[in-house]
Amino acid sequence: MDTRQTRSEIVALLPRLRRFARALTGNASDADDAVQAGVERALKSLDQFQPGTRLDSWLFKVVKNAWIDEVRGRQRRDRIFAPSEDGDTVGGAGAEAYEARRQLQEVEMAMQDLPEDQRTAIALICVEGLSYAEAAEILDVAIGTLSSRLTRGREALLARLGGLR
Repeated sequence: MDTRQTRSEIVALLPRLRRFARALTGNASDADDAVQAGVERALKSLDQFQPGTRLDSWLFKVVKNAWIDEVRGRQRRDRIFAPSEDGDTVGGAGAEAYEARRQLQEVEMAMQDLPEDQRTAIALICVEGLSYAEAAEILDVAIGTLSSRLTRGREALLARLGGLR
């Protein structure tokens, strides 16, 4: 395995990993931390990556596990999750940009209201564009289970966001 090439591929995947982590965590700061921890773990364990398999799937799983470990650690320490940054929507250009940010916030809030299993399924399938088989492997569930989670999550989002256009 060419370590230099693999590292370059990891760098190219950073935007997707961050987007996935944002769906998992609910805020940018935690997402950045989860990606950093996940990539650090991945780089330390490159020898565990199976050449010929999908690097993105492996990294999604590593980031997901890093986040799970962080949540468990927070629970042990009885820490409270910090709210989203108040300044995320400050600035911008005009009514269209404001409306787009408002809609994005509504979708993000609706995603965070979903149970974690549904939120993660939607993030991997709908946001990241992975196949059902790839997402099921990352989540360690059967494809039928993934499909059920995805359906319930989509229905919940549609119910909550029905008026969003």
